[in-house]
Formats: sequence, structure tokens, C-alpha cells
Amino acid sequence: MTERKLRSQAWFGGDDKDAFIHRSWMKNMGLPDDAFDGRPVIGICNTFSEFTPCNAHFRELVEHVKRGVLDAGGLPLEFPVFSCGESNLRPTAMLFRNLASMDVEEAIRGNPMDGVVLMAGCDKTTPSLMMGAASCDLPSIVISGGPMLNGRFQGRTIGSGTDVWKFSEEVRAGTMSREDFMAAEAGMSRSAGHCMTMGTASTMATMVEALGMALPGNAAWPAVDANRARLARMTGRRIVAMVREDQRMSQILTRAAFANAIRVNAAAGGSTNAVVHLLAIAGRIGTDLTLEDWDRYGRGIPTILDLMPSGRFLMEDFCYAGGLPALMAEIREHLDLGAMTVSGATVEDNLADVRNFNPEVIRPTGRALCEEGGIAVLRGNLAPDGAILKPSAATPELMVHSGRAVVFSSIEDFKARIDDPDLEVDEDSVLVLQNCGPRGYPGMAEVGNMALPRKLLERGVRDMVRISDARMSGTAFGTVVLHAAPEASAGGTLALVRDGDVIALDVPARRLELKVDAAELDRRRAQWTAPPARAEGGYAGLYVHTVQQANLGADLDFLRGNRGHEVPRESH
Repeated sequence: MTERKLRSQAWFGGDDKDAFIHRSWMKNMGLPDDAFDGRPVIGICNTFSEFTPCNAHFRELVEHVKRGVLDAGGLPLEFPVFSCGESNLRPTAMLFRNLASMDVEEAIRGNPMDGVVLMAGCDKTTPSLMMGAASCDLPSIVISGGPMLNGRFQGRTIGSGTDVWKFSEEVRAGTMSREDFMAAEAGMSRSAGHCMTMGTASTMATMVEALGMALPGNAAWPAVDANRARLARMTGRRIVAMVREDQRMSQILTRAAFANAIRVNAAAGGSTNAVVHLLAIAGRIGTDLTLEDWDRYGRGIPTILDLMPSGRFLMEDFCYAGGLPALMAEIREHLDLGAMTVSGATVEDNLADVRNFNPEVIRPTGRALCEEGGIAVLRGNLAPDGAILKPSAATPELMVHSGRAVVFSSIEDFKARIDDPDLEVDEDSVLVLQNCGPRGYPGMAEVGNMALPRKLLERGVRDMVRISDARMSGTAFGTVVLHAAPEASAGGTLALVRDGDVIALDVPARRLELKVDAAELDRRRAQWTAPPARAEGGYAGLYVHTVQQANLGADLDFLRGNRGHEVPRESH
């Protein structure tokens, strides 16, 4: 037992009417008197939902967390929050990330818990739980659900998302039959868990471990491996110790921790979505982090993880090669080894005696998959507040490119015209998609990796420069410029691009320029009118009117900041 008065004792301690009410109602679940004797109350924040397939196994996983809490002398109490599943939720799960974070924040603050275990898996569940918990700053730890087993199709390994995009383009090009395409569906998702490519789900599981917010091994153990259940139990034990030590999120999520995570993202070939999520988490906890830091800390870090979509292998292979500790050990010279983690040890301590069991999967830096990994932050008159590109997923020959714009005003416009044989487009063109940013979609959907025109696919073209204010799936690939800020719907320069305008991309110089003179842009801007809002009223209306731009993390403006966990007023 701890000598420090626990937060939960403000509810359960004492012999007055209020304590009587709180304890009495809890006892209807069969809790004994000594459940309230001062032991730490651990909230288990569960994003289970059958509409969120990545997290559908959490009913079983949470039992291992509870056993760990009980092992350590704590009282585990599970609570649900909004589960924003990536695969089913429309118009995009990103629209609801901030809503889920509000649910998490208020559930933590308003309930008698001393610490919290955050059960996350699917893409947006991880950042939403981290954001909500960061605004409260209680002792908190993450357990991810883990990736699926490797996909299998016609005797070969296939990756979730990544091979979907490839197969879809091959069908459109006429080089894959629709029957084979449909047959691949059953082999793609073979077990519980999230995407087994380095998509956004795997990336965010990697990020929480790199940030020090999860125990070593969290990123890669498959969902169905017994070690995932074992890790969940150890997570339950550790959160009780964190409460007794009063180890809070703000002590872990330092600038050094974010710098480490950005460098790890570069080495892993992580998703571009990590950019908006880490910026939003930093904004909640109060750590200074900017878009420029993604370029500052990630530049010069080679991508050494040979994993789809940048490479060949999948998360199961990464796990048995040594997982994230082995990858971090390969780039240890770039990391702040003194950063503290929720394990109670530093990064350096966690990397002691770590081994790389497969240098084909986790390559040594001398055999990097991509010498210049990370996220390239681009600036210029087309994106004065920044845009991003993932070099490890791009075509080297297109990293410096000029071409004439082919403009689509919306995703519906794009889908209606992209396969029109009369569309004036060639392999040197630059596809431009407008009005798909935070406000414009709304929610900044993953539509930035636009499909290529059918007539070019039939000629063998497999990549083109594409630019938008949207996001793209972490499982996707190509020379794709994303998150252009300000977005088109907010009056950004992207809204002023016209068919035939020349756009110059220079990734090494970090430039993105629309080759139209300032006077002409001023004339176009004077004629521009904002498109009508796609949402009024309800949460979506609130979102549209308060969401910040991508370079700030696309959080709602009134949610930024650490509001703490104190609730001084009684409920009765």
C-alpha cells in the first residue's frame, strides 16, 4: 500500500454519506469491503467494438490486463469509450478521433481512478486514447492489440492494405482477374489484430513504444501470440506500480521522447499519419513540438526496416527478428537513451542485451532500405504552412519533378473523371485533389493516394506525383504529397490551382511551388469563394468550425492543453 493519498479515496474513503453512496453502489458487482481499503483503482479504457475488427479480440485481452492489476494489488475497473474503427466508419475515422479523445478525457477525469490502462489497436484508437489521457495527466500506460498474422494468397505472403492497393490497380490495368482479386480477400485478414503492414495501426503501436508509453515488445507481438496476453498481464501489473510511484504521462512525454519517436518512425518507414497524431498528442500534454521537428529529427535517419509498404516483410517477421527494441538498438546513436519510459527504466536500460535475429528484416544501417527515411516537410507557395511526403514509399526518379496539374475539385469529381479516356493527362502530369482536408471532407480522409488513370496503368505507369490536403493510409505508397496547409477549403493556395498550371516538386530542397506569378494568384484569390460546409450542427458541425489545420495536428482548438484530473465538486 502507498502512504500517498490516492485520488480514488476522494470517492471511496471516509465514513460520510458520499463515501457510503460510492462504495454501496460499487458493491452490487460483488466487490468486498477491502476493495476500498486504499488499493489503487485502475481504469481500463477499452476500445472494443465489433464494428472495429482490429479491436474485436479485446474482450479476451482485457482479462489478462485485469489479472495483472489484481496480481499487483490493484482494483481493475473496465470502462468503454467511443471506438473509431478505420475500416467501417464513414466518412472517415479521423473525423471522430477528437470526439473519442473527448470521451476518454471526461471518462478519466470524472471517475474514481488512480491510473489508467489504454487499450488501443485500430489506427485512430491509439491517438484518441493518448490525447484524452494526456489532457488529464494521470499515470497511464498503453497496451496495443497487436497485428494480424501474415496474409497468404496463392502460396505467397500478402500485406493488408498494401496489396489491396496493388491488386486494385492491377485489376484496373487488366493484369489481374477479378476472380483472383476476390479470392485474395479471404487470405488478407487471417486472425484477430490490426494491419500487419507498417500501416497507421502498426505505426502508432510503434510510436507509443518509442515514446516510452508502452512496455518493450508492445509494437510487434501478434495479436494471437501468447506473448501479447503475457504483455497485457505485465502491463496490468506495471500500472499499479506507476500509481504508487506517481509516474505521470507528462514525465514520459518529453521533447526527448517525441524526438526519439520521430527518429524511430523514420527507421521503421512509418505512416505519414503519425505526423498529425504526435502533433496532437504533444499539444494536449503541453510539449513543444512542431511540423518542422519532423524534418529536423527525422532527416538523415535511414529506413532500415524492410517491411511493407516500404519493403518486403510484415509485422510477424519484424516481431521474431527482435521487434522494436532490436530496431532501436540499430539506431541507438541517434536516440536520447536517457529518456524515461513506463517500464520504470530508461531507453538505454530497455535496450540492454537486445539482439537482432534477422538482419534481412531489420537491416544494419550500412544496408539501409532507404538512406534518407523519415518524413520530408515541404514548403513553398503551394503549401506555405507545410505539406509532407514519405521518401521511403516514393519513386526516386520523381523526387525532383515538374509537371502540369490535372485538378479535381473533390473526391467525387476525381472518381467521375479519372478513367475518362479523354482526360488530358500523361505520366508527367501532377494529379491535384482539392477540398479533402480537415474542414473540406470533413475529417481529412485517406484519399490522397489517388488511383492512377486507367489509360496510364494499361501503358505500365505505376506512379505519378499526387498532391492534396488529404491523408493517405499508412499501408499505401507512391510519390504522394499530403496534408497541404492551409487546406483548399480554408482558402489555401491549393484551392487556386488550375488545369495546366506547372507544379515543381523538389524533395531534397524541401520545396513545393506553383509556377504561377503572385499577381495571377491574387486575382484568383479575389474570385475564390469557400465551398459550402459539408456539415452543420451536431458533432460534425462543431468539428468543422473548430478544427485546426494539419500542421497543428488537426485537433479541435478548444481541446489543446493539459487540463489535469482534479474534480473538486461532489455529485450528491
